[in-house]
Amino acid sequence: MCRNSYNNRLNSDSYNVVRNMNNQLRKNRRILEELCPEDKSKTTKSNLILKGFDFNLITSIRPTLKGSIYHFVYDYGYLQLENDLYLIVKDKRLEK
Repeated sequence: MCRNSYNNRLNSDSYNVVRNMNNQLRKNRRILEELCPEDKSKTTKSNLILKGFDFNLITSIRPTLKGSIYHFVYDYGYLQLENDLYLIVKDKRLEK
């Protein structure tokens, strides 16, 4: 029991950082899922920010052949368009 307590205290700071990042990533995914009931949808940057979306946390980046860059949070991605609009897409390749 003492060893568990010691290791928990030793790693608590790093666990907090990872836990907080994972929580925000899950929140970002829930926001994108809520705003994209179909395969694609559009929304504004202000709407994403209002819901608490953090643009600094993503899981991957996917460039297209046309030079556009999609930012993904797990299976949902977004592409910045003109006039602070964002296209939200769901990656169907990850579905089973």
